[in-house]
Formats: sequence, C-alpha cells, structure tokens
Amino acid sequence: MSIVFKNVEISKNNFTILSDFNFQLKNNENVVVLGESGSGKSTFLDAIAGSVFPTKGKIEKDKTKKIVSVNRDYSFHRLVGPVYQYYQQRFNSQDAELGPTVYEVLQNQVIPVGTINENSVEIKPPLYSEDWLGVIVQKLKLEHLVHQKITSLSNGETRRTLIANALLKKPDILLLDNPFTGLDIKSRGELKLLLSDFTETQIILIANAHDIPEKFEKVVFLEKGKLSFFGKLAEFIPKAAINYSIGTEILKKIENLSIPQFSSFETAIKINDGHVRYGNKLVLQGINWEVKKGEKWALMGPNGSGKSSLLSLITGDNPQCYQNQLYLFDKKRGSGESIWDLKQKMGFVSPELHLYFNKNSTVWKVVASGFFDSAGLFQKLTEQQLELTELYLDLVNLFEVKDRKLNQLSFGQQRLVFLARALVKNPALLILDEPCQGLDYNQMVFFRTILNEIAIHQNKTLLFVTHYEDEIPLCINKRLNLFEGKELKL
Repeated sequence: MSIVFKNVEISKNNFTILSDFNFQLKNNENVVVLGESGSGKSTFLDAIAGSVFPTKGKIEKDKTKKIVSVNRDYSFHRLVGPVYQYYQQRFNSQDAELGPTVYEVLQNQVIPVGTINENSVEIKPPLYSEDWLGVIVQKLKLEHLVHQKITSLSNGETRRTLIANALLKKPDILLLDNPFTGLDIKSRGELKLLLSDFTETQIILIANAHDIPEKFEKVVFLEKGKLSFFGKLAEFIPKAAINYSIGTEILKKIENLSIPQFSSFETAIKINDGHVRYGNKLVLQGINWEVKKGEKWALMGPNGSGKSSLLSLITGDNPQCYQNQLYLFDKKRGSGESIWDLKQKMGFVSPELHLYFNKNSTVWKVVASGFFDSAGLFQKLTEQQLELTELYLDLVNLFEVKDRKLNQLSFGQQRLVFLARALVKNPALLILDEPCQGLDYNQMVFFRTILNEIAIHQNKTLLFVTHYEDEIPLCINKRLNLFEGKELKL
C-alpha cells in the first residue's frame, strides 16, 4: 500500500473537515476524487501531502515514494512570491517586467535580491537537465511561454506552468487539485492525454466528472467529510443533479431594498480600435465592440487570447485604458470621472480578485465590501446595507457561515461569496470573469440559475467569461470571440 488512512479525523479552526476516514490506496493506482464543494476533497489531498495532520487517527505512507503536490498559485515560490503583490499587477506594463521568466522559474536559476532588475539576481546551477526540462515544456505546450515573465501570464497559462514545475521533480505520487480550472478546451484535452500518458507517476486528482482522463479507473467520492464510495469508476453511480429552486421571496426582499441602479445611459461600453501592448507584444489589437444597456454577452477565447486584458480596460485595472478610445456609460474614459465613480456602477468577479483578497476577512465583511469596492470592510454599514448583505448570503446558501473567515470555506463556497459581493450594490454592469471556477456541478447549476434570474429581472448588463458552454446562463444571446488578441469572426 502506498497510502493508508486509519480512523482519521482532521479539523481546522475548530471545524471538523474529515471524520471516520478509512482508506487504502495500492501502488500505481490512479485515483480521481469527486464530491461537492466543501466535502473535504482539498483537505484529503493536503493530508496526503503532509501539509495538514490528523487530530485523530493515523496516516501511513510509503516513505520510499516522493509525493509532490501541484500548488494552487505562486505565493509559495521564493522567486515569484515577492513580486506577486496586487491583483492588477499583470496589467501594469512596468510591473509585468518584474520577476523571473517562465524558464527561470522552471529551472529555478534566478533568486531575486531586493529590488528586482538585471543587476540584482544571483545565477545558480540548473536544477534539472535541459533534456528533462525540454520534455516537460513540450508535453505541456509551453514553448511559446518560456521567455515571458511569470507575472504576465494568464490564469490558465499560470496553471500549466505550476503543473510543469511539479512534474520536473519526477514525483512517484502527484497530487492535483482541480488542474483543469481556467484551462481552455484545447488545453484541457492536452492535459487529459498527458495525465494518462504519465505511467511512471501515480496520480491522485480532484476534478469534475466530465474532466476525468483515461486510465483513471478508481474513484474516491466524499460526502460531508466522509468517504462515501471508493472503488472502480465503472461501478460508481453519480448522484442525481439537484433541481434547485430560487428563493423568490428573498429576491423580492432584495428588489424592495436594493439601491436604485445607475440607469441613465444607452451604451454601457464602446471601444474603438482597442489595444494593449507590453513592449513589442500586442496583447489586444483592433478591438471594436459596443455593449448596449441590458445586453448579455459571453466573452470567449483560448488561454492568452486577451479576454482578461480587455476586461481590465473596462474596469480601469489596466493603466492603458487611458490610451484607448473607450466610452463607459456614454462618457469617454478620462473625461473627468474618477475610477471609483465607474467602479460604483460595476460588479466584478475574477480569479485575480479572488487570489489577492484577504482570506482572513469574515464572510459577511467580504460581501459587504462590495458596497465600497474595497479589499476589506473599513466603513460602518447602514441598516439597509447590512440587511442586503444578509439577504444575498441567504440567496447563495451561505448565511449559516457568515461569521466564518473566508479561508475556512471551500474554494467553491468562496466563489459564491464573491458573486454575492459583486451583486450587493445592485450594479448596472456585471462583469464575471470565469466565476464558476472551483464550483462543483450542482453549485455551477445553482450559480447559473441565480445569475439568470437576477440578470433578467433586474435588467443587468452582463459580461460573462468562461471556457465551458454549460456554464453560460440562458439569458446570454451575444458573443465576442477573441483569438491571439483579435476578434475572431465565426
């Protein structure tokens, strides 16, 4: 046996995550871990990795096996961590030049010393042979990224480099927590093939049911912190999808309380010849796009196609917005309005916002911070704002955990918190950049249903970014497709 759990219980911050957990995994068995968000999947992998420990019971592991976990971001990395500072960073041209390149991170050659520039690095001997590095770079299709700065990568590109970084260590057991999150269709297909081909490595994978690679014959199914099923994939019977009903009474209360949204405009967004350039690289070019009030758009395209860069112009998180002919709510950008005036009219969810938000904030404060577009709650709420905060938490089924810290919730539950944060001030324009990342299937259906109801009944202007067709709400009837920074005509 490579891994054995004996009557294991694991608790965090006085909350029991796993309990009465008994599990035995043989050598060379590839396993996919399934379960609803909050069922304990990530904690299960963390326990195998040794980053959390049982409060009761015992975990036994084959000491001859090298266990490597794919990190969820680069905050752990001594090369990259110091230069990941704030969520708008990748959109700032001067900051995109900070830190090491993808090659330097994978080869682990360069150590930042103080302020990072060409004269403040120390070169170390390569950790990995060029042959092995070349194999990994080729397998993960990273050839075109190796000379880019790590801070300039898209969400999906970053995830692929994290997987490469783990594979370079030649693990005997590889732990992957939702590695398909943020990847486009092509990249997901390539990763599935890669994971099936790595026969020399035993893989334990958290994924959605539709992302299971071939040669994964065993399933671990978790339910409320307990092992509900462990056996052959062919014998696993998935639970039926939940038919969610929307809290119509809650929606009525929200509509009665909601701050009147800014509505005296005809065109929410208009951009002429939109462009973003970093050095010699054009990330966006020749974008001509108009979004009328009340329209619902899907923004589609592969990793690195420019979707998040386009959104960053609209939200003002990219300083190049002032170099573009951009109109928001019928007014030309830079004609006197402040960034906060514009943000007050927008609700926003993105992977970067989630990554950099203070995870020690309590859940209700995270939602309430949406009234002020701040990274924390620093102002006293009115009675109406407090009631709206609690109503939105009730709407996304998180009222009971409102006093917990954000980091005490599962990743999927955290995403629902950020949806409530984006909605709470009743924005005229709702911008959702891959909002369903980390949600299990039932949560995704729940999220999609809520969003569809709100977008229709409150006449929201909506921009929705995703790589999955089934995540798109029914209300969306327009699309902008990007490829290599240009509009792709279909």
